[in-house]
Amino acid sequence: MTDFSAIRSSYVQAAYSKAAENKPAAADVKPAGPDFSTMVANAAQEAVETVRTGDTMAIAGLNGQAGLQQVVEATMAMESTVQVSVALRDKLVEAYQDVMRMPI
Repeated sequence: MTDFSAIRSSYVQAAYSKAAENKPAAADVKPAGPDFSTMVANAAQEAVETVRTGDTMAIAGLNGQAGLQQVVEATMAMESTVQVSVALRDKLVEAYQDVMRMPI
């Protein structure tokens, strides 16, 4: 009679050893994309640019240098950006307050 547990464990050990040999070192692993702080900084910069573009377009519309459609589109983009920014701020403040309420 064959001892299958010994055979299975030898296969498992061989597979584990092979996987460990092919595993890259932690220093060799590169992140798939930018880190969180970079993404937040980029999003904030884009939000600022959208608001500035909306302001510039509104002023150009008042001076007769931009069409009504352009002004409306820029204003709507600006309004949407501000609403998202405020909602994000509210969520961050709420999360901070939740963390501060946690028992030590």
